[in-house]
Amino acid sequence: MAVFPASFKWLAVAVLVVVLDQLTKHLAETYLGYAEPLPVLPSFNLTLLYNPGAAFSFLSDAGGWQRWFFVAVSLLASLALGLWLSKLRAGQWRLALALSLVLGGALGNLIDRLWLGHVVDFIQVYYRDWYFPAFNIADSAITVGAVVLIWDSIFARHEAE
Repeated sequence: MAVFPASFKWLAVAVLVVVLDQLTKHLAETYLGYAEPLPVLPSFNLTLLYNPGAAFSFLSDAGGWQRWFFVAVSLLASLALGLWLSKLRAGQWRLALALSLVLGGALGNLIDRLWLGHVVDFIQVYYRDWYFPAFNIADSAITVGAVVLIWDSIFARHEAE
């Protein structure tokens, strides 16, 4: 019999995402000048930026109330994801991975909002004069988790049959 429930393994994945996210944000704030691109590869810069809004700077200029709104949304989503994760069966590894990635990303950005009042972004991808909004490890984990969640919802039933 396992000492810990299977969901603890997946919570460890979420914690790993949070640690990597916070570490890389700390490094970005320590070594990058604000809004000063550091070219890494063609079409890829490291650029320290702050986002008081949500994805794609949604509500970034809303006057400050959005901070607490996004804190509340992140807390509720994290609780729901943690509960969902705890109820999964052992064979649902793909769903567990997806939920863990989204949970870790949500918590990583939640920490920023609580401590700093904004989210630290530093990954910048562009093509010629078109720049994708800057993002971070937490955003990447949320995106990958969402893709895996969609994949699982489409194909998991077929595999079970």
